[in-house]
Amino acid sequence: MEIKTIKKIGVLTSGGDAPGMNAAIRATVRAGFYYNLEMYGIYRGYEGMINDEIKKLDSKNIAHVLERGGTFLKSARSAEFRTPEGRKKAHDNLKKHGIDALVVIGGDGSLTGAHLFYKEFGIPAVGIPGTIDNDLAGTDITVGFDTACNTAIEAIDKIRDTATSHDRLFFVEVMGRDAGFIAINAGIGSAAAATLIPEKKMPIERLVERLKARTKAMKTSNIVIVAEGGKSGGAAEIAEKIKKELPYYDIKVTILGHLQRGGAPSALDRVLASKLGVAAVEGLLQGKYDVMAGVINNKVVYTPISKAILGEKEVDEDDFRVVRILST
Repeated sequence: MEIKTIKKIGVLTSGGDAPGMNAAIRATVRAGFYYNLEMYGIYRGYEGMINDEIKKLDSKNIAHVLERGGTFLKSARSAEFRTPEGRKKAHDNLKKHGIDALVVIGGDGSLTGAHLFYKEFGIPAVGIPGTIDNDLAGTDITVGFDTACNTAIEAIDKIRDTATSHDRLFFVEVMGRDAGFIAINAGIGSAAAATLIPEKKMPIERLVERLKARTKAMKTSNIVIVAEGGKSGGAAEIAEKIKKELPYYDIKVTILGHLQRGGAPSALDRVLASKLGVAAVEGLLQGKYDVMAGVINNKVVYTPISKAILGEKEVDEDDFRVVRILST
C-alpha cells in the first residue's frame, strides 16, 4: 500500500460523547503541530462534515480543554452520512479544505463511518475508541470508560446511604448498551448484592434466592446493579418481578442514565486519550490507514477498524467470578 503525503488532518468526534474526548482532540492537534501539519476541527461529527462546519485549529482552540468533559467539537448522529450521496457531499467538503486524512474519535458507529469513507474515497483514517461502553475489540479499555465507572460507583455509594438508613432494596441501572463492563466494575467497586449483565443471564429465581439469603444474614442494605440491554429487562422491569416474589421489601429503582457520560475525565482517561491522540497522528504518517489505535497490555496497537467493530469483546470471566464471590 502506498503511503500518502499528509499535510492536513481533520479531527472529529461522533456518536455519544465520552469523558476524555477533549483530551484526545487536544493530543491529536498537538501531535499534528509537532509534525508540522495543519489541523482542522470538524464540528458536529459527520453531520458537520456534510454541512461544511470545518475550521482550522490553532493552539487557542485546545487551551484548557484537557480537564473538560464532553467534546468542544460537538457531536451528532447523521442519517445523511449513511447514504452514498451524503458521504459524497462530505468528501467534497474535505477536498475543498485540502484535508488529506482523518482522526475519528467515537464508538463503533463512528468508526464504521471512517471505514466506509476510506473504502469509497481512499481518505486515510485512524480511529480512537471513545465510548463509555468499552465494547470495542482491539483495546483493553476505551476513552471514557474509567470515568463512567467512577461516576457510577460514586452515585451508588450515595444511594447506599439511604438504602442502609431505610433497609431498602435498590435496583440501579447503569449504561453500556448491550455490554456489561460498567456494571461489572460498578458491582465490584460498590459491594453490590448482585450484578446483572447482558452476557450472563441470571434467572429471577436465582436472584430471589440470593436476596432471601442476604435477608437471613441480616444484611442492612441491598443494591442490585442492572446493565441496560439485558435479556431480563431493565431495572424497573426486574424490580417489578422481584416485588411479586418478595413483597416485604421496600424496593426503589434508580436509573443513572446520561449522568455517566458527563464530568471531568479521570487521570486514566486523560492519559489514555493523550496517548491515543499521538498514536493516531503517528499512525497516519506511518501509513497505517483504516485502523483503530488502542492499548493492549499498556502498549499502543493498531487494529483494522473492521475487526474492532465486528470482533467479540467479552467480559472478563475472572471479573465475573469475583462479582459472584463478593456478592454472597
